[in-house]
Amino acid sequence: MNEIIPTIKLLDFHDQLVKASIDSIEAINPINSIWKFIEINHRSNQMLWHQEDLARRNDVEPIEIMLNKRAIDKYNQQRNDAIEGIDHEFLLKVKDVELAQNAQLNSETVGSMIDRLSILSLKLDATLKQTQRNDVTDQHIDICNSRFLVLTTQRADLASCLDDLICNFLLGLKYYKIYKQFKMYNDPKFNVNIK
Repeated sequence: MNEIIPTIKLLDFHDQLVKASIDSIEAINPINSIWKFIEINHRSNQMLWHQEDLARRNDVEPIEIMLNKRAIDKYNQQRNDAIEGIDHEFLLKVKDVELAQNAQLNSETVGSMIDRLSILSLKLDATLKQTQRNDVTDQHIDICNSRFLVLTTQRADLASCLDDLICNFLLGLKYYKIYKQFKMYNDPKFNVNIK
């Protein structure tokens, strides 16, 4: 297991944040820079999850859905900025690692893997809540229990891949590059539809 972002600690951190009441993306207790961005990323994902649920309503005026869409764009931008922040902070921590001549380029970054783990923690929580409902059929609960097991396996697999990437990066055997997202939809300089 790596010492920079221990995956057991990361998964526990995500699980704790899922249970917390979130109304802001601000990091409450940043342990250090990388953990601050991990927290902001997760909080952004939680806020996105909530806004996306609201945007799917069909019993409200269109203006409400438009406001949800604007919030989704804002939180998605913050989510992407936090992913880049995680990657930047990680690369600072490993800046002295000498890469082997045959080091492999990894297509996914530490930040993007942590983002996916964050989303999986939200899916696990939502799926577990579905199994605890009293207003659904046994079949619904069985489906959700099956999904919960699949999601648990996916999360464990991805956590293992993250740990492998970090450990091999520290050995100089793998590396990644930060590929900027250059989101344009929130910037009036690039999106001519924003007034």
